[in-house]
Amino acid sequence: MYVCSCFGVTEQQVKQHAESGACTPRQIASACKAGTDCGSCVRRIQAILGRGACPSRELVDGGRPVLSELERLEEAA
Repeated sequence: MYVCSCFGVTEQQVKQHAESGACTPRQIASACKAGTDCGSCVRRIQAILGRGACPSRELVDGGRPVLSELERLEEAA
């Protein structure tokens, strides 16, 4: 099911980004642009994150931008 119509981001993609460490709507936006156009999906993203999609509510990115961390992980793969 699509969460963000503007960028074609699905609920599954949001959950995958959350599992990779994006635990706030802003971090999700950094990872896949969801929530950065019309903003109507931000509440849905918050709901997905609140349902336990994020493995830890702690600061998992150590203060680094999530996008750079995801790029690092992709380069390592």
